[in-house]
Amino acid sequence: MKNRCLLLSLGLFIFAAAFIGAVNAAGPVAGDAGRALTVTDDVGKTVVIQGIPQRIVSLAPSNTEILYAIGLEDRIVGVTDYCDYPPAAAGIQKIGGYKTISIEKVLAADPDLILAAPGSAEEVVDRLRALGMTVLSLDPETIDDVLQDIELLGRATGQEEEATACVEDLRLRISAVTKKTDTLTEKPPVVHVVWHDPIWISGSGTFQDEVITMAGGVNAFGSIEEWGIISLEEFIVADPDYILVSSGTGMTEEGHDVIRDYFMNEPRMQRLKAVRDGHVHVVDTDVISRGGPRIVDALEEVAAILHPDLFGAAPRETTSAVSSPGFGVIPLAGALLVPFLLRVRR
Repeated sequence: MKNRCLLLSLGLFIFAAAFIGAVNAAGPVAGDAGRALTVTDDVGKTVVIQGIPQRIVSLAPSNTEILYAIGLEDRIVGVTDYCDYPPAAAGIQKIGGYKTISIEKVLAADPDLILAAPGSAEEVVDRLRALGMTVLSLDPETIDDVLQDIELLGRATGQEEEATACVEDLRLRISAVTKKTDTLTEKPPVVHVVWHDPIWISGSGTFQDEVITMAGGVNAFGSIEEWGIISLEEFIVADPDYILVSSGTGMTEEGHDVIRDYFMNEPRMQRLKAVRDGHVHVVDTDVISRGGPRIVDALEEVAAILHPDLFGAAPRETTSAVSSPGFGVIPLAGALLVPFLLRVRR
């Protein structure tokens, strides 16, 4: 009898352990259904999130990248046409572009959380809210804002531990750069060029400006707010030590970046120090423009470009990358849309 009771008890113990393990593996469902979390998003909206969201629609590439970074890829049920990173995002149901979001497709995905962004059509977001959808808007303006949004999304989705681990790793990587660059007595003037005809540059209040500064450089056009057009004469007078140009913008069929080619081949640019020294570098537009975890990749890359003695040489640049969706060849008239495109790509 004692042996039978012992075996029965052991069996119940094993069953209970297996059951608890299965519940834990299945994720936060039972016990969390009654949770009501109130948060304030980046546009000042008070959002109440009921339970733990299990079906998420992302309306911006940066949001999608954060979701993947904190282990939420299995809960994503809809993304925009421009959500191209990581590559696995290409296999998720598309719900339209920045200004062409299909409300019908969003509703068909049956989301319990929608992540909006500044590039999302405001009327569409308002309509989704009016239909009772839970919409959380992320609009980071600085690298620190990006880290805070990762933590915010972690709380909103019940992935606090994963979000905290992600942020801690990113902060360590940032610190590894700034500990070296903060003590530099000489910092080279740098320009980030978005387009060449006319010459569009990134000024203050942009991710590009912050990356340049933290990487140990000085934005030669930091006096300009956000993005602006610079004359050829102004650019030549600035004579930066380094020129960073966007990839994915104006890639030709031959695989050359027309912006870099412009600086390397334009006769009037040959007197520039950056051109003479071979310091015209291509940087992935998506990496240095999106408000997601990869902004730290951009920081590390630019730091290695500006200070190879401190960080080792940057990876050899390739100009044969495929053009980023929605950011292909920009003609003269289309170049006027550059600031808008840069902002919505976040």
